[in-house]
Amino acid sequence: MDFKLLFITSLFSCSIWYGSAQQGGSECLKANAKSCGECIQAGPNCGWCTKLDFLQEGETTSARCDDLATLLSKGCPLSMTENPRGSQKVSRNKDVTNRSKGTAEKLKPEDITQIQPQQLILQLRSGEPQTFPLKFKRAEDYPIDLYYLMDLSFSMKDDLENVKRLGTDLMKEMKKITSDFRIGFGSFVEKTVMPYISTTPAKIRNPCTGDQNCTSPFSYKNVLNLTDDGNLFNDLVSRQHISGNLDSPEGGFDAIMQVAVCGTQIGWRNVTRLLVFSTDAGFHFAGDGKLGGIVLPNDGRCHLVNNMYTMSHYYDYPSIAHLVQKLSENNIQTIFAVTEEFQPVYKELKNLIPKSAVGTLSANSSNVIELIIESYNSLSSEVILENSKLPEGVTINYKSYCKNGVNGTGENGRKCSNISIGDEVQFEISVTAHKCPKKGQNETIKIKPLGFTEEVEIILQFICECDCQEKGIPESPVCHNGNGTFECGACRCNEGRIGRRCECSTDEVNSEDMDAYCRKENSSEICSNNGECICGQCACKKRENANEIYSGKYCECDNFNCDRSNGLICGGNGVCKCRVCECFPNFTGSACDCSLDTTSCEASNGQICNGRGKCECGRCKCTDPKFQGATCEMCQTCPGVCTEHKECVQCRAFNKGAKKETCSKECMYFNITTVENSKKLPQPGQADAQTICKEKDAEDCWIYFTYSVNANNEVLVHVVEKPECPSGPDIIPIVAGVVAGIVLIGLALLLIWKLLMIIHDRREFAKFEKEKMNAKWDAQENPIYKSPINNFKNPNYGRKAGL
Repeated sequence: MDFKLLFITSLFSCSIWYGSAQQGGSECLKANAKSCGECIQAGPNCGWCTKLDFLQEGETTSARCDDLATLLSKGCPLSMTENPRGSQKVSRNKDVTNRSKGTAEKLKPEDITQIQPQQLILQLRSGEPQTFPLKFKRAEDYPIDLYYLMDLSFSMKDDLENVKRLGTDLMKEMKKITSDFRIGFGSFVEKTVMPYISTTPAKIRNPCTGDQNCTSPFSYKNVLNLTDDGNLFNDLVSRQHISGNLDSPEGGFDAIMQVAVCGTQIGWRNVTRLLVFSTDAGFHFAGDGKLGGIVLPNDGRCHLVNNMYTMSHYYDYPSIAHLVQKLSENNIQTIFAVTEEFQPVYKELKNLIPKSAVGTLSANSSNVIELIIESYNSLSSEVILENSKLPEGVTINYKSYCKNGVNGTGENGRKCSNISIGDEVQFEISVTAHKCPKKGQNETIKIKPLGFTEEVEIILQFICECDCQEKGIPESPVCHNGNGTFECGACRCNEGRIGRRCECSTDEVNSEDMDAYCRKENSSEICSNNGECICGQCACKKRENANEIYSGKYCECDNFNCDRSNGLICGGNGVCKCRVCECFPNFTGSACDCSLDTTSCEASNGQICNGRGKCECGRCKCTDPKFQGATCEMCQTCPGVCTEHKECVQCRAFNKGAKKETCSKECMYFNITTVENSKKLPQPGQADAQTICKEKDAEDCWIYFTYSVNANNEVLVHVVEKPECPSGPDIIPIVAGVVAGIVLIGLALLLIWKLLMIIHDRREFAKFEKEKMNAKWDAQENPIYKSPINNFKNPNYGRKAGL
């Protein structure tokens, strides 16, 4: 089984290496690896050749490091290559819990499994990701611990009355979700220093005004540890009294920090942990403590003495980031139950705290149970994966496969939403190491769903050395009298020694005597100016393009200065060796640009260059200067095929034309076949290539025929049996059209004349009406005319008689 797995893995690796050979080779060669360990850390595609005689003259030890395909092409057998691959092993893989509420025995929290696997070991090779699946399933009847943290400033007085009955009512509702539910209670007000509270003795005893009886101010107080006794909750909460402070923001962050870190005192279990934060005001955060002369940052430790936070006057408020860290470390999910006025503030805070929710609290907290149930369902329906701090050089990627075919990548790959109890979701996690740790020791990272105590432990083991290095021979005689360790087919030199066999000391590198061995005869150039003389041997330079290589005893050879064709070295049809092209079969020439294959010279009739030329380097060289083209098929000065054979086709098919009398002598060189119409003529693309012709005879009739030559050089002509002659004009439609045109033009002229007359008459009538209106003399009175009628009034008319 192991052998099959190794074989499949090798094949898969080979396909990857080959596909990225050029890129991998560049990456591997640029690493300039001096040992197998350095080579495999250069990239996931780099392999090391252990063959003793693998290196050519002028090549350094680092040339043993290259991608697998290149090593094989250079003659290194697969059995002599070192290329270890990463692997993974699941060491703890308990199945997720499947059970229904009330149908199975009650399990302890540690016996319930919601995430799988629980532990695995990854062997990481630099640059090669290891991917594994992770399964999460919400277990039914999972235990819940809920801690109710309440603001007891004076503005929350009416809220406290409703919270006093919260215990039993909430227990009753939560029993519908889980049979194992515990509840606790804590309260907070503010730091007990100025200017947050009044420090006068009277105000410390009773911070409230008027006849109100309030308790002394305090920072945070743990009233009730987590318990499953709802009546005890009601009893202890009913004894609480409202307090007071001066400023509007409260010291809730101090309280949240203590609730998160004081797990032993509060009684948190390794189950679902909910913190309900109830307030009607804002919050102080890091830096606000300076107002009270408090400058020490919050230390994130538990400072409860007799259930009271005793260091509020000593440590500043925690920062939001500090709270996020502690809430996440302790798997606490937060529900902010706040009044509508402060909804925007706490919604912004929710965006900074993972696995938190915000609910609108009524003015007197009467809806707190409904708010808690709704927020719990919202929090529990979403799973978000979080990993611990990654070692240097290690990255992790997530991909999620959620309900209803919803998939996510990147940051969205960490989470799934709308998860109901019993739903199962899958994640795909890839871990990649980009370098080996300095000390080479194993590392451990943990992945867990936010708000849950369960986690996946991943042990990282780094592949930093090759297996062959374990068989290395220290102080080997092969390495110049023991000046190095012989491993993986090469010498790893001791400090201060260099060379392939560690034959030189670093003090001897610049010796003139050594340089003499690096010059060609009658030459003053060391290593042909293409390398460096090390210990009397040339170590050739490396070029920016890793595929371009200097070689030879004096670095006099290279594989990139050969003749080119079409911009390619050796025309792409050969290999450049020591500045000379070695051509592939069927190619020749200094740039391998001359093909010996005559296929490209074959004409459509099967002849080479149509019998009019020779095929040289895959191209036709026409012997008759009149012809040209890829297969000598074109003749610009020759008559066309159709015109050339028209007279013979006419006389053979229709017994007429200029060659009618000499047809039997001049036109019997082809076989003729008649067809009914032009559609039945042979079409292009058939077995024998043909020319389609359309020619006009002396009677203006069209003759359709095709001319072709088959593989046996036989001329074949297919002709339509009847020429297509033009028909005479049709007189009746022409005459009718002319008459109709004359009539229509006449009617159009009459209509235009009539329209012009109507316009003219209307203009004249309008002019008459205007002149008539201007004649106003007939409406005036004669100035010498006097009316014959006079009116008189009796002065006594209307008076009473006797007056």
